[in-house]
Amino acid sequence: MRCRRIVPAFQHQRRSLPRNLGRGRMRFARRIMLAATALLSSSALAQETSLTVPIIAPITGLLALEGTSQLNGANMAIAHAPAGLKIKSQVIDSGTAAEGGANALERVAGDKSTYFSVAPLFGTQVLAMLPVALEYKIPILAPTGTGPVTEQGNPYMFRLYPHDAVSKAAHIRYVVEELKLKKAAILYNTTGYGQSGFKYMSEYLTKVGGEVIFSEGVDLSAKEISATLAKLKAAKPDVVLIQMHSASIAMVVKQLAAANIQIPVVGNTTIAMPATASLLQPSELKGVCAESASWLEKGADAATDRFINDYVSKHGAMPDAYAIQQYDGLMMALVAVKGGAKSTEDVRKYMSTTEYKGVAMRYKADAKGNLAHSVVIVCYDGASLNPKLVKRYDNVAGF
Repeated sequence: MRCRRIVPAFQHQRRSLPRNLGRGRMRFARRIMLAATALLSSSALAQETSLTVPIIAPITGLLALEGTSQLNGANMAIAHAPAGLKIKSQVIDSGTAAEGGANALERVAGDKSTYFSVAPLFGTQVLAMLPVALEYKIPILAPTGTGPVTEQGNPYMFRLYPHDAVSKAAHIRYVVEELKLKKAAILYNTTGYGQSGFKYMSEYLTKVGGEVIFSEGVDLSAKEISATLAKLKAAKPDVVLIQMHSASIAMVVKQLAAANIQIPVVGNTTIAMPATASLLQPSELKGVCAESASWLEKGADAATDRFINDYVSKHGAMPDAYAIQQYDGLMMALVAVKGGAKSTEDVRKYMSTTEYKGVAMRYKADAKGNLAHSVVIVCYDGASLNPKLVKRYDNVAGF
């Protein structure tokens, strides 16, 4: 009886063993899978780099059009950032006060997750930021043309827009070589940017046998310049050269048209901005040309098409040079971090020594931190608010 009871019990255990063992193996396999998933997640987190990107730009005030374009370009770069970067952007409105950029940089420069900062396109503000950048040893990236910002011997200053010494060389070459004009009137804002452009245009025109027969500085807040235009007309120039911020140049072009002063105009990049052109009628822009840092068209390559498509989809207009240059410059810095830069000094070294292919051009810093060396000329035909590319100058080194 005892044996007959034992045998069935033993047989019952044998029948249960494979099923119990199977469940154990399944539980063991699940543990292995969970452990592997945790390990992979931990590894991914370990490889992810967190950084804060301050975007200091004039979002309000008289430079809001330019500053908004700069901000749009910076935000697009963050949206297109290399995988593996966890980015926290910090937008700070620098307004138009000279100290606006410096005060903002003081607030963000001590953050250990901040390896560089976007700086305003307003050269006056950038000049005030240079001592702060040097004190904290933090690279600043600015799409400004104002000449002096890279003439101060500051190794942390990186200019994303062509130096006025470069852009005005192309500007004057186009006027003299293509338009065959040499008797110029120059109108400029009394800001650092306006004065920088006036300086180089005057010098370069003289070097090629031209002459400035009239010039006048216009305050950034000016709304009416009829007296200035009367003096300009009396001087009888064959071309009007302009170096102004967006609101000012739109006002000048409109008032030139209203006064029926039919003289060719070659301005700076702000008149090539879609946002500036939208303040005018196509007829008011007839005969107006402009130098600019960059001009994008679809079909160049996949990266350019992606940038254009995403920008137009988000903002409803083509990007202007400030948006394009800021996008390229910020992408260059983000690529530096993705490639292993772990400090402000690492980013400075990368920006100083590396050639980078952006959507607009190839960027390579000279000894002063000037990264952009190409310029384009665009012109309006009077029938559209969209100018056409008419001339490109690469590897420009000034006169």
